[in-house]
Amino acid sequence: MRSQSALALVAAAAAALSACSSGSPASTSPPNGNAGTSGAASGAAGSSGSGAASGSQGTGGGSGSGNGTSGSTSGGSAGAGEGVGSAGSAGTAGSSGSAGSAGSSGSSGSSGSAGSAGSGGSGSGAGPCDLYQSANTPCVAAHSTARALYGAYNGKLYQVRRASDNTTQDIPVLSAGGFADSAKQDTFCTGTTCTISLIYDQSPMGNDMPKSPPVAHLANGGKETKAAAAKIMVGGHVVYGVYVEPDGGGGSGNSYRNNKAKGLATGDQPEAMYMVVDGKRYNDRCCFDYGNVETTGNDDGNATMEALEFGSITLWSPGADTGPWVLTDLENGVFAGNLLAPNKNTSNTALAGNYLTLMLKDPSSNHLTLKGADAQSGMLAVKYDGNRPNGYSPQKKQGAVELGVGGDGSSGGMGTFFEGAVTMGSPPDAVDEAVQANIVAAGYGR
Repeated sequence: MRSQSALALVAAAAAALSACSSGSPASTSPPNGNAGTSGAASGAAGSSGSGAASGSQGTGGGSGSGNGTSGSTSGGSAGAGEGVGSAGSAGTAGSSGSAGSAGSSGSSGSSGSAGSAGSGGSGSGAGPCDLYQSANTPCVAAHSTARALYGAYNGKLYQVRRASDNTTQDIPVLSAGGFADSAKQDTFCTGTTCTISLIYDQSPMGNDMPKSPPVAHLANGGKETKAAAAKIMVGGHVVYGVYVEPDGGGGSGNSYRNNKAKGLATGDQPEAMYMVVDGKRYNDRCCFDYGNVETTGNDDGNATMEALEFGSITLWSPGADTGPWVLTDLENGVFAGNLLAPNKNTSNTALAGNYLTLMLKDPSSNHLTLKGADAQSGMLAVKYDGNRPNGYSPQKKQGAVELGVGGDGSSGGMGTFFEGAVTMGSPPDAVDEAVQANIVAAGYGR
């Protein structure tokens, strides 16, 4: 269950930002006038589930109500009586829906609280990238083998390759805004083994990631991951993650990369990123990364990349304890903050949970924020917020996108990736919390 404070943040963010999400536009509430009609509050999960939400009764007997419908993000207007009406509450499911607009007649209605999640076969309402879009910080890379990251996304998530004959099969979502159709993978791979051969970008930029081409520390390029190695439940559905193994030698790390990506931040432009990972699977080597890396595949010097890293690396800039921590790889160093070893960044304490949300924010120039949370419950915790390490400002980002290893192909890290996105621009904290609540509502491990 999410806390009331987290729910309030989601409702506030959805109500304020829903007009820009990729679902239906929200209704506009008139400031004064006669009683409004009952409206639909979006965000119920799945084709079989619904997230019903109703507004509280206005003075004089009017009341607003709305039933969440799968995939819709539009908010209906709350009914009002002779007195003050109140807004319909937002239904939520694997992702949050938007709140109903204020009731009319005299004074405006008060906003409602978030509704409970529905259940069923698909996600609904806004996804993480809809929430980022509503803050004018759109996703320019959005990757997941588990689910859609937009409420309206109805395409391919990833591709698997069959060992027996080297043929491939795309794995789509079950329905718009929903979870991976993993049964297609199971059927296709029966009697043989499969690897993940391509991870599709759900953003309009089309930054799909095949296995990495040859880069500095991967002379032969990346190796595709085992497709069935990270089987979990999310929202009542079987899905598979990207299972990154440490390089055992010979430059054969699991890595996916697009050196010709479009739209990612370059130079000192602001950006943000998040990923959801297996919280129990990590090590103390470099690097299990996701983010913005060098287009050359080389180590081009300090600040030429910016990626999330998860693990317990102490070599350059450790956290407060034994980890694991949310970290950032900025090239020639993996950092828990701006203090270098043997000093410890005491605010960056270990993250605990079977599944974790990791976030990085790069708002401008010499500033860096790292956040983390249990992906199954609760709100984000700020693990570091301050200046960049010495020598890492201004940034010199190059704008490629990569998963699994360091920017130069350093492939000693391990981890399991389920979803993540990179934005252009750095969103407000309320959107961070809305994304976290959306992840919690998706139902990792359930």
